[in-house]
Amino acid sequence: MSLTNNITIGATDKIDFPEFDLENLDCRIDTGAASSAIHCQNITIRERNGEEVLSFQLLDRKHPMYNKKTYHTKEFQRKTVRSSFGQEEIRYAITTKVVLFGKTFETQFTLADRVKMRFPVLIGRKLLRQGFVVNIRKKNLSYNKKIKNTL
Repeated sequence: MSLTNNITIGATDKIDFPEFDLENLDCRIDTGAASSAIHCQNITIRERNGEEVLSFQLLDRKHPMYNKKTYHTKEFQRKTVRSSFGQEEIRYAITTKVVLFGKTFETQFTLADRVKMRFPVLIGRKLLRQGFVVNIRKKNLSYNKKIKNTL
């Protein structure tokens, strides 16, 4: 979905992943990152009936929303991702739906080990191009709107 009017998003927020039954995951907005990423573990590829199947778990045991579920998909890509230090890494990428500001967006996320990062989700330019303007002085604008609408 692309917005006709840009929505201002802050430097950090909370995002929902309805296809994984995850809500209010902390995310960092990063205009320097081309793609978005979500913290995963136990990523494996297996062959089933002649097709590759990607299996993964979102988050990790230390995260309060970790649900121990293993997800499987045949719809994935391998992507080369370059860090801000210039180091390249091959990652798996999936396309999923996310909710920000009460609107659903479909976008690609790479599956990454973000255990050492403060935020389990990183939002990059590919999602931001769908109609967002970043104001680094603000935070949790989508989440605050969500809370206000539930009162």
